[in-house]
Amino acid sequence: MYNIDQPFPGFSLETYRRSGDKVDHLKNGDFKGEWLVLFFYPADFTFVCPTELADMARRYDEFKKYHAEVVGVSTDTVFTHKAWLEAEELLKGVNYPMAADHNGKLSRELGIYDEASGVAQRAAFIIDPDGVLRAVDITSDSIGRSAGEILRKVKALHFVRTNPGHVCPASWDEGAATIKPSIEKAGKVYQELNK
Repeated sequence: MYNIDQPFPGFSLETYRRSGDKVDHLKNGDFKGEWLVLFFYPADFTFVCPTELADMARRYDEFKKYHAEVVGVSTDTVFTHKAWLEAEELLKGVNYPMAADHNGKLSRELGIYDEASGVAQRAAFIIDPDGVLRAVDITSDSIGRSAGEILRKVKALHFVRTNPGHVCPASWDEGAATIKPSIEKAGKVYQELNK
């Protein structure tokens, strides 16, 4: 199981990456100094999943600006990932790594494995450059997630990491007001945000 603001569990996954057309392995230690978004989805060759992966691909360069790597993860094999990327036109722009949790080991450890269907649930884990889990989002299989919202969370987490003592209010996005909590500001959040 996972805990927010605690080290993310260790993992090692086989990956396929379109650029270079190669199979590789990745593990936690490969992302020291970078943000990592582990983006779990139920299965290749499905219907909502390609729309989510395409949405992440459209934002991939923005994630990279924040030193964040995106990794798509399902319980399919790397061979199925390759075939799906080649077959599905929606996925033409997917250049981030596609990981195979084929035996469901990591999905089970994270508590997102659906034993009845044998697939991972829709879940996104945002891990900071020190390997600490900072955000989790789990969604029903019947609806797709917003890459923009996941990116917004990465931006907010990046901001508070580089601006210690500040917090980001609801729906905060880059450039918006933040708060530096203090006893004097308790009960005066409106005034603080509307200076």
